[in-house]
Amino acid sequence: MPVIQPLKGSTEAPATYKQPSRKGKKAWRKNVDVTEVEKGLEELNEEILKGGVIAERPSDELFVLDTVGDTSIAKKYPKHTSKPLKADEIIAARSVVPTVASRKRPGDKTTDGILPAKRPKREYVTQKELSRLRKVADGFHGETVEVADASYDPWGAVAAPEPKTPALVEDRRGDQKKAPKSIVQKPISLLASGKAPKAVPTPTGGYSYNPAFADYEARYTEESNKAVEAERKRLEAEEAERLKQEAAARSAAEAEAAEARAELSEWDEDSEWEGFQSGGEELKVSAKRPERKTKAQRNRIQRRKEEERRLKHEAKTKVRKAQLEEIKRIAREVAEREREENLALARAEESESSADDNDETIRRRQLGRLRLPEKDLELVLPDELQDSLRLLKPEGNLLKDRYRSLLIRGRMEARRRIPFKKQAKTKLTEKWAYKDFSI
Repeated sequence: MPVIQPLKGSTEAPATYKQPSRKGKKAWRKNVDVTEVEKGLEELNEEILKGGVIAERPSDELFVLDTVGDTSIAKKYPKHTSKPLKADEIIAARSVVPTVASRKRPGDKTTDGILPAKRPKREYVTQKELSRLRKVADGFHGETVEVADASYDPWGAVAAPEPKTPALVEDRRGDQKKAPKSIVQKPISLLASGKAPKAVPTPTGGYSYNPAFADYEARYTEESNKAVEAERKRLEAEEAERLKQEAAARSAAEAEAAEARAELSEWDEDSEWEGFQSGGEELKVSAKRPERKTKAQRNRIQRRKEEERRLKHEAKTKVRKAQLEEIKRIAREVAEREREENLALARAEESESSADDNDETIRRRQLGRLRLPEKDLELVLPDELQDSLRLLKPEGNLLKDRYRSLLIRGRMEARRRIPFKKQAKTKLTEKWAYKDFSI
């Protein structure tokens, strides 16, 4: 039978916190431990008695900067303090012999490359001059120049015009061909004012990465107005297209309705004669039918056909009138738009202050078949402005700006990239080798 033993471990009651409960109002002040607070107050009172709180006193009252040194050390150790340092001795040593200059000194034969001007000596007469004087003394005056009046003015002669020869240019293969007439003409600027712009326009203050507020606000407002105007024009074009389609659909519906009315306009007698009853009656076969139509029947059929032709003509006329009215309305809108553009262009030309290089106005008619590519919007939004050059993201492309500048100045026409080159057509043939024989 197993022996029952007591449990191992401590038999004492579980320990409780020494700090009594502080949930009651009486225990708030009664059982709170304020030992640290009292100790801190005592230390603070001691510091105040000794001259003030150390944390509040300035550094000049707590520390002293020693710039003189202790004088008692020199009296106590005179041998060590009077002897200078070895480094001071080496620095103080100076030789009587001057040092060698490190730079190169010019020699006696070294010059600066400029030849001195030779002064002629006036103390003696040269042999050439002496021989000339002897000849003159002997009566020989062959070299004497006779002065005579000029018979014509060399500067007043008119040069004969040179014959104009057509300029020649070389193509890719090196062959010379006659150059076009436009090669000597001045390039045509694409600006509306007709002025030749600068090759590299100077940007204004609004294009800076750290612009002034006034310049940035003016450029931001200007670009916003351009975007709003472009959106307004797009919406107007969409509305005009929608109205045009609605008018065309309305005209087509009216034409179809008119044709349907013309087809259904038949007389009751003719319907009965053909064997159909109006009102949904059943099909009834006539018992007796005349073989030939009477004069009255032929007249009725003739009048019915004339009525149908008249209704069709009126429907077509109505459709044509509606189309003419629509064309006139579109022409008026186009004329009004052109008049507004011409007025704006005239105002821009009349204004004395010319627009800067960055705010250019392109004329309507451009060179070449392709239009000028739009300029990239180099504008940083207010929330994208950075205050550090490390976070700066450069805007624009110098290659695109240079290409667009050449187009605006009329130096070249707009081109588009052709991704695939047109391949030459080849013809494959099979050689009849069996025919190439010899006996």
